Amino acid sequence: MSCCASGADVYLYQAKAEDDEVLLASRPVHDGLRQTDLSVPGIHCGGCLQRIEATLRPLDGVGEVRASLSTRRVKVLWRGDRPPPLLGTLRSIGYPSHVHDIDTGAKDVVPVQLLRALAVAGFASSNIMLLSVSVWAGAETGTRDLFHWMSACIALPTLAYSGRIFFRSAWHGLRHGRTNMDVPITIGVLLTFFMSLYETIHHAPYAYFDAAVSLLFFLLIGRTLDHVMRERARQAVDGLARLAARGALVLRSDGSQTYLPVDEIEPGMSILLAAGDRVPVNARILRGQSELDYSLVSGESAPQPAVEGAEIQAGILNLTGPLTIVATATAEQSFLADMRRMMDAADAGRSTYRRIADRAARLYAPLVHSVAFLSFLGWMLATGDAHRAITIAIAVLIVTCPCALGLAVPMVHVVTARRLFEKGIMIKDGSALERLAEVNVVIFDKTGTLTAGQSRLTARGSTDADSIGLASALATHSRHPYSQALANFRPVGSHPAFDTVSEFPSKGVEARADGNIYRLGRPDWAVFDELTPNDDDAAVTLSINGIASTHFHFDDTLRAGAREAVADVRRSHAFVEILSGDTEARVRDIAQELELTWVAGATPADKIRHISALKQAGNKVLMIGDGLNDAAALRTADVSMAPASASDIGRNAADLVFLRDNLEAVPQAIALSQTARALIRQNFLLAITYNVVAIPLAVFGWVTPLLAAIAMSLSSVTVVANALRLHSRPRHAPGNVLQPATKPAVLGALE
Repeated sequence: MSCCASGADVYLYQAKAEDDEVLLASRPVHDGLRQTDLSVPGIHCGGCLQRIEATLRPLDGVGEVRASLSTRRVKVLWRGDRPPPLLGTLRSIGYPSHVHDIDTGAKDVVPVQLLRALAVAGFASSNIMLLSVSVWAGAETGTRDLFHWMSACIALPTLAYSGRIFFRSAWHGLRHGRTNMDVPITIGVLLTFFMSLYETIHHAPYAYFDAAVSLLFFLLIGRTLDHVMRERARQAVDGLARLAARGALVLRSDGSQTYLPVDEIEPGMSILLAAGDRVPVNARILRGQSELDYSLVSGESAPQPAVEGAEIQAGILNLTGPLTIVATATAEQSFLADMRRMMDAADAGRSTYRRIADRAARLYAPLVHSVAFLSFLGWMLATGDAHRAITIAIAVLIVTCPCALGLAVPMVHVVTARRLFEKGIMIKDGSALERLAEVNVVIFDKTGTLTAGQSRLTARGSTDADSIGLASALATHSRHPYSQALANFRPVGSHPAFDTVSEFPSKGVEARADGNIYRLGRPDWAVFDELTPNDDDAAVTLSINGIASTHFHFDDTLRAGAREAVADVRRSHAFVEILSGDTEARVRDIAQELELTWVAGATPADKIRHISALKQAGNKVLMIGDGLNDAAALRTADVSMAPASASDIGRNAADLVFLRDNLEAVPQAIALSQTARALIRQNFLLAITYNVVAIPLAVFGWVTPLLAAIAMSLSSVTVVANALRLHSRPRHAPGNVLQPATKPAVLGALE
């Protein structure tokens, strides 16, 4: 009794300690709710998400539960003085968890484990296959038995080491009363191995160790690639945290200054923001003169003046002068936190997409194992010969081994990925090819995507070498982006030696020499002679004693191949538009030049709403963008692309990245994805035809395990050969495609 009481006390102590940990790690959000983020390493499929959410929602106090496949995290909103038993409940259904800490820096060991298991399985399968070929070629009895025992000695440690990934998952599921795809895999592999071992002990002519180990090898390839893809998706979300400021210099009411971590900044606190710092939380400008880089929020590369009273978002970069701002939100309610939540939500939505192979395997595996089991029962009842019944069941399992089905998609993806790489396009997710082939709406961001991301410098007025040299010399005294562009533009010319040089934040640079005043900056500041006509469209003006001398313009330039890419995509019966956070005038100029519809001034939330509305109307959306402000939109779209020049977050969020500057990578990727889709369908047809012919033969006992192994290998070779035909397929000629599509139906999208 005392022992039981002691055990109960330990359990209660552990539960209380876990609840205290959850309480300390939680944070208040809104309406009396608190949020807790849990790391659940055992999440590996959509079924895991559904089971976790369905189990946690009924707990007392739980308001909302959302699990993420890519990040392997669960967000729980709850209310009350004590948290629900989250950790214990998850542990009881087979999902050990712990409180998530973004700064742990723990290294993910799963990729290393998968790669080692894959290497061992590949080495073992190749050696066992060589021994099997010798047996098939007619080795004598003694030699044959020796080769079988050698194969067994290789297969046993291989299954123990490489197969543990599947065996552990299968046992874990069965122990907690659920099944997963690893259960039938485990049954097939182990049954094949032990039957082969039985045949070897009894000096049978054939054993099937090669089939068991080769199956593991092919399955591990898919599992490894899948984990790598998920890890990249997780990095896209976590990368946002690295952009956030770690803290800020807060001005106290008594005039003192103190540095506070960003999590301790509360609304109403005054913050001193130095030039070169990012805004730590959403805030309002109190005083100061500077210019701000809004590219994080809108994608607009042109700096904007800081205006007193203006609302600014977390992550915006202060460029030229110090500012005093007042916080209007906490770090958890800031723009960057909203962006991260939007990307999590987009990832959860995308995880509902099931790959063709997954959908087929869900029906295929139970059917195959049912046929094998019924074959065993039928032959046992008909003959009473257990050995014959088991041998036929094994033959059915081998002949229906899903190697051909498993290769139908990956081989096409591998060949297509190689073709894409030859064209300078990197694909990060195999399922993206399937989604890309279905696209009927293509959305381009403007700055850095349709345009080169680098403004073209033009000058009007006095453009002689001396005037340009003077402007370039003044520009060297400023770190403003426009000044840097002018400083790099150095034609031969002379300029006076400046006596003094001063920079005025958000206005420009002023220099004095020989009694003259030289100004380079905003036109309304540089020109103070009202009689001098000004150029209203100029970005920067050079003036001498208040009289305008030279006006500089920074125009967007189209990315190479933009016209051809848009024309090819439109001819492929897809609707094309521009969705940008840039100003109306800048977007309109590019859109009219390319004859496209456009949406300007869109925030990240606007972009998500627009794309979501298009998807709800039944469209398949391809998004091409480059900035951090596009990251959530890239995740929301059915499929996404980004140039290599994109931000780290943009590249991580995209499914495909094109390495060359030419935008024709977009129609090339679409054309290859459509060809790949056709080959995948052909491969499935070949695999199904093979099974329709082979299964009845195996069930009736007309196929020995040896013939089953040969047939299985031939079916796999056929699928691989068909996938390789992608190299010989020419790209469709633009003249043979359909006419441009009309504008798609939109439900609540931005107009």
